[in-house]
Amino acid sequence: MARALLIGECMVELRQAEGGLLRKGFAGDTFNTAYYLGAFLPAAWQVDYFTAVGTDAVSDEMLAFMEGTGVGTGFVRRVPERTPGLYMIHLKDGERSFSYWRSASAARLLADDPAGLRAAIDASDTVFFSGITLAILAPDALATLLAEIGRAKATGKLVAFDPNIRPRLWDDAQRMQRAISAGAAVSSMVMPSFEDEATHFGDASVEATIARYCGLGVEKLVVKDGAEGITLSFGGEQSFVSAARAEKVVDTTGAGDSFNGAFLANYLETGDESRAAAFAARVAATVIGHHGALLAEAEIEALGAGAHSG
Repeated sequence: MARALLIGECMVELRQAEGGLLRKGFAGDTFNTAYYLGAFLPAAWQVDYFTAVGTDAVSDEMLAFMEGTGVGTGFVRRVPERTPGLYMIHLKDGERSFSYWRSASAARLLADDPAGLRAAIDASDTVFFSGITLAILAPDALATLLAEIGRAKATGKLVAFDPNIRPRLWDDAQRMQRAISAGAAVSSMVMPSFEDEATHFGDASVEATIARYCGLGVEKLVVKDGAEGITLSFGGEQSFVSAARAEKVVDTTGAGDSFNGAFLANYLETGDESRAAAFAARVAATVIGHHGALLAEAEIEALGAGAHSG
């Protein structure tokens, strides 16, 4: 059985419900990607999540939720006296903002067991991580993670990276740029959002983003530019795929994560990056028409019917 490993932080999500109540869920960029990757890959694949959680009841609930979605938790590290991070969504006039409580998050220690990290990566064929994964780690742990992921790339595994740049998670803009660049350099596929790259690296065009990452040794690039579409650079050859039209926009949460998971699932099965991008664009357009990052099973099944036909 082929295995995909996604590395990062899943958090407790609190969002508004009726009557001033809050609804609890679990989400996070790399976990959202794992959810869609597992949903669209054939049964011959196992999708696992690598993180650290506490030994408390909420951590138990989180792991049970992951397993209920089909995402494996066998590589998850349990850390006593730590808990999952938490965030709350605020809505005002349809606009979302967030408050975070993650300073004591167990996931910050996910790379503190190098042997466990290496074992998880060695057992996997494909590895995915993000800029948020890098942002939550202490410098030594960050170096450990990048070294182990670099080993995976060197052995020929597909290593995919979404820079997912979140400046509020970093204490210094230059350190953020260095870490994102280092993450890209140990990856064989990078999946950036052009808006982030233009804002935080000063790229004047999609072509500039592609050139910068190719200069770091990246072989495969999937540059997402919202409604402007997707530009692909694989083996030095560029192609373009139009964005899918969304019938309605309800909640943009998880759009990029769902794109990543759907793209990787289709690409791993077909090896056709253009076909994978077209499918992923349709998935993302559907996701933003619903509340929350994770589509229900019935909606996944309806989209999955088109997964094998491009």
